[in-house]
Amino acid sequence: MRRDRDRADDPGAPGGRRASHLHPTRRAVAPHAVKAAEAVNAGLRWRRAGFALAVAATVVALVWLMAATLFVERVDAIGLGMLLAFAVTLPWTVVGFWNAAIGLALMSASRDPAGLVAPHLHAADPRQRIEASTALLACIRNEDTGRLSRNLAWMLDGLVNSGQAAAFQLYVLSDSDDPGIVAAEAGMVAQLEARFGSAVALHYRRREQHHGFKAGNIRGFCERWGSLHDYAIVLDADSLMTPQAMLRLVRIMQARPGIGILQTLVTGLPSASAFTRMFQFGMRLGMRSYTLGAASWQGDCGPYWGHNAILRLPPFIEHCKLPELPGPPPLGGPVLSHDQLEAVLMRRAGYEVRVLPDEQGSWEENPPNILEFIRRDLRWCQGNMQYLQLLGLPGLRPVSRCQLLLAIAMYLGAPAWLAFMMLGMWREQPFRADFGLVLFIAVMGMNLAPKLATIVDVLLRAPLRRAYGGAPRIVCGALLEFGFWVLTGPVVAVAVTLFLLGLPFGRRVGWAAQQRDVQRIDWRVALRGLWPQTALGLVLAGLVWWRTPGAIWLWSPVLAGLIGSIPFACWSAHHAVGRWLVRWGMCRIPEEAPVATGLAPHGLPVHAPGATVPAAE
Repeated sequence: MRRDRDRADDPGAPGGRRASHLHPTRRAVAPHAVKAAEAVNAGLRWRRAGFALAVAATVVALVWLMAATLFVERVDAIGLGMLLAFAVTLPWTVVGFWNAAIGLALMSASRDPAGLVAPHLHAADPRQRIEASTALLACIRNEDTGRLSRNLAWMLDGLVNSGQAAAFQLYVLSDSDDPGIVAAEAGMVAQLEARFGSAVALHYRRREQHHGFKAGNIRGFCERWGSLHDYAIVLDADSLMTPQAMLRLVRIMQARPGIGILQTLVTGLPSASAFTRMFQFGMRLGMRSYTLGAASWQGDCGPYWGHNAILRLPPFIEHCKLPELPGPPPLGGPVLSHDQLEAVLMRRAGYEVRVLPDEQGSWEENPPNILEFIRRDLRWCQGNMQYLQLLGLPGLRPVSRCQLLLAIAMYLGAPAWLAFMMLGMWREQPFRADFGLVLFIAVMGMNLAPKLATIVDVLLRAPLRRAYGGAPRIVCGALLEFGFWVLTGPVVAVAVTLFLLGLPFGRRVGWAAQQRDVQRIDWRVALRGLWPQTALGLVLAGLVWWRTPGAIWLWSPVLAGLIGSIPFACWSAHHAVGRWLVRWGMCRIPEEAPVATGLAPHGLPVHAPGATVPAAE
């Protein structure tokens, strides 16, 4: 094991094996291959044009319908404000709808929908020899070393058993500043070295200066060790990947030298937390149709989510160094949401950014309660708002600029939605109730489209039905998750809105370790974190009753979520609720059948001897 601290004058070359082909050159391309590539690019351009047209037409139609709903007699200022706020909420919703629609069509019409939109999937021949050197980058900051050690040992053990461990080296890249945790990290790496050192070279490096957060940590690795490896697989502290998933990434990169970043579809690990189970059940249902649809038009401008992905190091080192934004934090300084920016820079350099739109051996842990979820979401919000300064970067592809805009729009939708609701409460002009009902159904359906599309596909396929526990559990879980989404949506929207309002005045979120253990939330902690939502809910309830008592039923889901945010936070984090959901198989995901995925040795709570996971029907 090599242990290092950052020193500017230390070239720092680690020991261990070095790849024989560090910078593979591109071979000459045959004319027929060039023609095939041109045909593929032409098809992608047509798909992008068709998708853009469908999104634009849908947005225009919805805005027109809202205008017809609002302006029955005359155009007024409050109505114009409502129309503008409604328009701001639409991009993310409409793009999600069309992604889901395309995804459902692909899942219904093709036996291999993932291969249809991601032909690079078939480039991974399992018999192909691993010739490249790959660094595994475990990026950590004040993390639970027990969990991290368990994750890393599970992955290294799998690589050793695969017979391919010699092609990998592990780098534990620490930004920790807690002395106790730093000592525990060194002890953890020493234990891993004692167990795996003869098969996998391990390196531990802690930065004394934490500039640039995770992106700065990876950049430090690139500058000191990047030339020794062909690829790097980026891992977070909660990342878990099977050896088959990692080897597939390497083989695809070897076979497709034009790919600069290859992102897996990251799914949530089974959890005994009620909050996590409900959240990731809905996310799991929505992500497959959404990702398939997105991959159909994003193509070589795919997403990068910052972990569970592989980077081609030479172009990443040369082209993906992040700029320092002008001005002080929170909107200036180092870029927090580094991943999507690195993706668009890689694409600008001429390399493809691709996604694997299937669920095979790539996991993460999701926040165990709503307070942790909000904290993580606000950090992403701050990072995405920094993209406002990056939209004018020269040389970006149009799709790349669109992705940055959508990342911004994802968080601007929350204050726009609240503004629409608040303005509607004070507007006294008449409106078309029939048009309003059509709009409500349309927008609600569009928001739910990714989940509904995947539910349809799961229910129609017997193997998938069994993996999720059978049709009754799938339907009950979907209804439970819908209630969860209705209640938590307003709570998160208020948190994001208050945060955005505070950004110009210097409000920001620190980069702290995420809590991942299932823990009860004390009422005082919930009150301290959610009192703004509760107070706003009570105020809104009084205003609605005063201004438009007949519309109280329309506001009831919002008011219930806000006023009940504190008890809901405590209830959804309670151990007993989580155990009940596990016992009855509610919000179950396929990995809860440990034999099917090989997760049983990892020791997850839902696989513990005392946890009862019902058999699939």
